[in-house]
Amino acid sequence: MTYTQIAVLSVGVVVVLDLFVFRTRMVARKAFWASYAIIVFFQLITNGMFTGFGIVQYDGAAIIGSTSPTTGPPPMFGDGRIAFAPIEDLLFGFSLILLSISLWVLFGRMGISRTPVSGPPLWRRRVSSRTRD
Repeated sequence: MTYTQIAVLSVGVVVVLDLFVFRTRMVARKAFWASYAIIVFFQLITNGMFTGFGIVQYDGAAIIGSTSPTTGPPPMFGDGRIAFAPIEDLLFGFSLILLSISLWVLFGRMGISRTPVSGPPLWRRRVSSRTRD
């Protein structure tokens, strides 16, 4: 599998998890897209620095655009890149953010507390109290 295929697959899997498995429906919320716009802005800056300065280079056979040049930076826009970074990096970033936020909401619904408490996790307390009855 190429980097592009894995990136597209990851987006599909995470969207299915969000909508149908976890049922958090984050992609249907305006708040998610507003926060994602902020995140993607900073992702483009950091990813652009890594690829623009040649710290990270890509093989043209694995991404949509051509290979990273050995002399000089890759194109800032075009050739499958946005702000020097391949589009695949944006797809992976979207998958990671959506999965993290969906899990955060899911765990909150399960009653996992944000404030640490001593003792076993809340879900274990509920299970153990049911078994005692």
